[in-house]
Amino acid sequence: MKEFPKSADAVVVGGGVMGASTAYHLAKMGMTNVVLLEKEDTLGAMSTGQCAGGIRHQFSSATNVKLSIESIRMLSKFTEEPGHEIDLRFTGYLFLMTDEEDIPGQRAAVALQNELGVDTEWLAREDLAGLIPQVNIDGVLAGSFNERDGLCDPNSVVHGYAGGARALGATITTGVEVTGFELSGESVNKVRTTAGDIATDTVVLATGAWTPDLGRMLGVDIPIKPVRRQIVVTTATPGLQSGFPFVLFLKEALYFHPEGPGVLTGKSNPDEPPGFNLDVDPEWEMVHLSEAMERLPLLEDAGVLSHWAGLYEITPDAHPIFGPVPQVTGVHVMAGFSGHGFMHGPICGLLMAEEILKGAPQTVDVSEFAYERFLSGDLHPELNVI
Repeated sequence: MKEFPKSADAVVVGGGVMGASTAYHLAKMGMTNVVLLEKEDTLGAMSTGQCAGGIRHQFSSATNVKLSIESIRMLSKFTEEPGHEIDLRFTGYLFLMTDEEDIPGQRAAVALQNELGVDTEWLAREDLAGLIPQVNIDGVLAGSFNERDGLCDPNSVVHGYAGGARALGATITTGVEVTGFELSGESVNKVRTTAGDIATDTVVLATGAWTPDLGRMLGVDIPIKPVRRQIVVTTATPGLQSGFPFVLFLKEALYFHPEGPGVLTGKSNPDEPPGFNLDVDPEWEMVHLSEAMERLPLLEDAGVLSHWAGLYEITPDAHPIFGPVPQVTGVHVMAGFSGHGFMHGPICGLLMAEEILKGAPQTVDVSEFAYERFLSGDLHPELNVI
């Protein structure tokens, strides 16, 4: 067994897509003395491994659209770099609107996406029946569709980046938990773990909903709340149309897409309190499945194959916190992606490597996601969060 490192040029905490992508891109850019720490026994075991696997360009924020453009471009070449199969499928994403109040914001979002070179289409109600004949579109007013949105396997992305990072010299550890930090003045100089201490002057917190816990160890208030979200995968659903897209009812926060021979479906509970409960709520599952069957009637003949709960990491404006924290030199945060972290993991790992090695992110300007916005109160929420 490789000896646990006593020092590192950078320590990345969190073994989901954000941490694995960061470790890979740091090593690829020449910083090979990188240590990634994951407290679970396997990489990608928490929020990344529990997500629906969607990737989409359809956001209301220009920065999020730009992140999607770059991430999806990277995912489309993943078999070449880092060299791993991820079951990428461009099924398309169809947003459906049932509330007049959502129409102006979504029209503006589609116009913004078009301006940025993304070919999202605005669809009138009469255009929808032919696209999704098996979906009950009663009450639907309009939709937006992008055929270059889709799905891929989250665990394969994590292990692809982790394997690439290891091959370049990075150290990837599991079953190791951070217990504290040591500072020299206002700068970090050591990470304390259950396996020993690591001397370092650069720490990346890529720990999703658990990031506030690490922030408290550093005396930094990180405004992220954990919120439970549930998913069901059904047994086989014979007759589901070929090319069925990822369908999402915006107001209802209900979605479904093909998953193997069945369907994966989720519905967000707007009254879910913050917390770390990962048990499935059977009462909410019944509400969810009842509405899912109403919208996709063929689900009435399917059973539940599996179900689980995971955590969204919610910030006050549903945008991530990305970059250094002003309170402690050498500490960088990439967390709070509010349900769309998986799809932005590839590019955000590159941006974090650029920040650490080149002084600032260069491929995409993410300055609006800086921690300081919470100090000034200058918040501009992302609308397309489910």
